[in-house]
Amino acid sequence: MHMNGVGWITAIIVGGLAGWFAEMVMKSNTGILMNIIMGIVGAVVLNAILQALNVQSFGVGWVAYLITGFIGACLLIFVGRLVRR
Repeated sequence: MHMNGVGWITAIIVGGLAGWFAEMVMKSNTGILMNIIMGIVGAVVLNAILQALNVQSFGVGWVAYLITGFIGACLLIFVGRLVRR
């Protein structure tokens, strides 16, 4: 699993922030544990999508992980809403 050069503790903290920001923007009502999961999984999913499309990632470090996690979490929330319909 590629985590943009951040450790596990940093991934949890930054993933939680990314999930929380995505929750605020997408107006979903999830808890802190789900925010952390969405931020981390969102970053991993978006990195996989970018690699499959042969597109360069947003960089290395916690800021790039925050951006990737935020966009990925927003995508997960969007897809989750589509599936529920």
